[in-house]
Amino acid sequence: MELVNNSVALREDRNLLVITHLSQYLDFITGFGGLLVPLVIWLTTKDSVIGMEEHGKSVINFQLTLILYLIIGIPGILLFGLGILLLIFAGVLSVVMPVVNAVKASNGESPSYFGTIRFIS
Repeated sequence: MELVNNSVALREDRNLLVITHLSQYLDFITGFGGLLVPLVIWLTTKDSVIGMEEHGKSVINFQLTLILYLIIGIPGILLFGLGILLLIFAGVLSVVMPVVNAVKASNGESPSYFGTIRFIS
């Protein structure tokens, strides 16, 4: 008779949490990697890394919120002219918030993305 242990040992890997936050900058290089890479990291390691569930959800929610801001902002430029303010706001957030939360992840703190809609809770 063989006993199988199905529980996965949780490990603390702050470097992977930092990489998850900083991988959002792939949007500036490839145009699409900022959502895809953190999603893959989150889905593959959420059960084995301490804090990945919280950090991964925050990154995915932030990326989905930025996409929504762009979807609203681009037609907003044509219709009202005020959509440019939303695009500037989204641009500043997309540059500043990943670094802030990467530092928080390296210090073991919880992530907090300003202006984020919680699509995944």
